[in-house]
Amino acid sequence: MTQDNQKRIITMAHGSGGKSSAELMAEIFGKHFKNETLDKLEDAAVVEVTSGTYSIAQIAVSTDSFVVSPLVFKGGDIGKLCVCGTVNDLLMMGAVPRYLTCGFILEEGLNIDLLDKIVESMAIQAREAGVTIVAGDTKVVEGNGGMYINTTGIGQIPKGRKVSSAGCKPGDVVICSGNLGDHHACILSHRMDIHNNIESDCAVLTDVVEGLFAEEIEVKAMRDVTRGGLGTILNEIAASSGVRIELDEESIPVSDEVKGFADILGLDPLYMGNEGKLIAVVPGDQAEKALEAMKASEHGKNSAIIGRVLEGEGTFIKTRLGATRRLDVLYGEGLPRIC
Repeated sequence: MTQDNQKRIITMAHGSGGKSSAELMAEIFGKHFKNETLDKLEDAAVVEVTSGTYSIAQIAVSTDSFVVSPLVFKGGDIGKLCVCGTVNDLLMMGAVPRYLTCGFILEEGLNIDLLDKIVESMAIQAREAGVTIVAGDTKVVEGNGGMYINTTGIGQIPKGRKVSSAGCKPGDVVICSGNLGDHHACILSHRMDIHNNIESDCAVLTDVVEGLFAEEIEVKAMRDVTRGGLGTILNEIAASSGVRIELDEESIPVSDEVKGFADILGLDPLYMGNEGKLIAVVPGDQAEKALEAMKASEHGKNSAIIGRVLEGEGTFIKTRLGATRRLDVLYGEGLPRIC
């Protein structure tokens, strides 16, 4: 954290999902809330439901807060976004999402018709995702007509499923479910008043995930590629599993429009946020079958095998020129408020 007159202060970088966010987690939240479940730092916590000494079921629990600006954007709004984001976090643990809670912090001056539209959007997306909103809370604060939403999700993990960022082994492959950077580019375009055809990829990824399990793929790890981008997510998986992950730059899917947008603004799609993309790590001998299953789904049609898991540590990328360079986690702010 930065020094200001000998005081450590929060900066926007602490919300980027990158190195500063990880430091904040370790130095403050992880220090005081430390426990075996939280320390795994997965997209959702996996906990046991017990009766006496017997385990009845495993459930996944995740909570997230959404502060995106603008509230409405091409391809979605904050209501749709909060359902998709929380449901996807549950899916990344192999869970079947069941329930959501929602907390609204509304700023004075917020247009009530806009609020109605966003809540309706949230309800529609929840129905499509097969989850029920079962509890909520509302607070009003002074401000300039904005709003923030916190959602908590609960899902049930089917017996036998075990998905973990610590489960990867040399010989596994990394598959990405589609083009990177769409959501980041969409939000930034709105904020900078840049006119283009880029839409957010905001979506629930049930079809991609269940497609893999329907084909009996042994999914080692899954993560949705949100804040911090692909580079940060894969560094976290490599560290959790104690392996080296090596990407092939030419295989990473990015649309031409997003690629051009990123080039103009000096952005790297490897660190751009998404709200409808995941990476799955599967055994090498199941890679083609897994890729076929993902491509057969609506939200995985642009899936690609982008890398492999090796002995060693860290995350690296083989460039189009044949060189290999190390990928670090996102450093600094890097992002607009994308979620």
